Amino acid sequence: MPYGRRGAAATEETNKMTDKVEQFLNERRPATPCLVVDLDVVAEKYRALTSALPLAEVFYAVKANPAQEVLSRLADQGASFDTASAGEIAQVLSLGVSPECISFGNTIKKQSDIAWAHDRGVRLYAFDSKAELEKIAAAAPGAQVFCRILIDGAGALWPLNRKFGCAPKMAADLLIQARELGLEPYGVSFHVGSQQMQPGQWDAAVASVKKVFKLVAKAGVELKMIDLGGGFPAHYNAPVEAIGAYGTAIMNAMTKHFGNDLPRMIVEPGRYMVGDAGVLEAEVVLISTKSYGEDRRWVYLDIGRFGGLAEVEGEGIRYRIRPVRAMGKEEGPVVLAGPTCDSADILYDKANYQMPRDLKIGDRVRIFSTGAYTTTYSAVNFNGFEPLKAYYI
Repeated sequence: MPYGRRGAAATEETNKMTDKVEQFLNERRPATPCLVVDLDVVAEKYRALTSALPLAEVFYAVKANPAQEVLSRLADQGASFDTASAGEIAQVLSLGVSPECISFGNTIKKQSDIAWAHDRGVRLYAFDSKAELEKIAAAAPGAQVFCRILIDGAGALWPLNRKFGCAPKMAADLLIQARELGLEPYGVSFHVGSQQMQPGQWDAAVASVKKVFKLVAKAGVELKMIDLGGGFPAHYNAPVEAIGAYGTAIMNAMTKHFGNDLPRMIVEPGRYMVGDAGVLEAEVVLISTKSYGEDRRWVYLDIGRFGGLAEVEGEGIRYRIRPVRAMGKEEGPVVLAGPTCDSADILYDKANYQMPRDLKIGDRVRIFSTGAYTTTYSAVNFNGFEPLKAYYI
């Protein structure tokens, strides 16, 4: 199936950009490559998620897009923040956000960073190993800690590997040890995988969390929180369920396994919150073939894997790409690649992308749903290319 201008398997909604973004690009014609993010869409996504999950607290995953403008808009909406480093914590605190609204959610932290965060009032810390727990106990005495468990991640387009989390039985033992170390064993977290396409995947994960709750209760430890992770999808090349379907599936899982005695619930959206808010504009730098008579063209853009599109790794995330100017209906197969002098800088080779036959060098294209994990993945100076320029409007 083609994934270009007309063949994209996407809903009608995702083939549009907001009038504000389109007007900005058409009138300003900024130098490419550039990203334009509509902050009103970010706010709308926040409101939609809180409507779908009114009993859950939203901790925005800062790593998805840490732009000050995004963080400020979400703070104004009432969001809390999931952070991965001291740098992200400092950025959130600079907005006047209370440290009680910050989770240090990375399970791999320097002890000095834990101490730094604790000194500034951050109370909530993730871990998934005994060594990490001991670091927290030494640097943040009395802190609330939650243990991340391993989850299968089936159904996710960007599955999370075994780098994070531990087995539920180990999690239970560690949470009991947390009490002995002078910490407050507070809860359990998991992540069903990024761009999770199957809302039902939360059921098995919540069931595993409930088992941990039961195991620690036998030792007299009462857990109070479940971190349901992120994974809510953006609109790429395939239709996705509405956020309401995810909210319903999650609450069904919670009541199924916890009944009416629901713990505090946290969600950590990143991609969902900012992905669809962004449109990236790029220029066609070169169109060529590799042999006489070859039908498939190589289309090189002025952005590639090193310029912000790192999530094309394995061609898992497949962005929708559309030329700016009106073109004929006839399309043909293409390989899409970036501009750098590196053979790894290929966006899509096997995904059967199609582009118009009359596409020319110098044409501009728009890449949709690029508000998440683009600016932060952009290389600083690889091959002398500047980092991806972004506008927040």
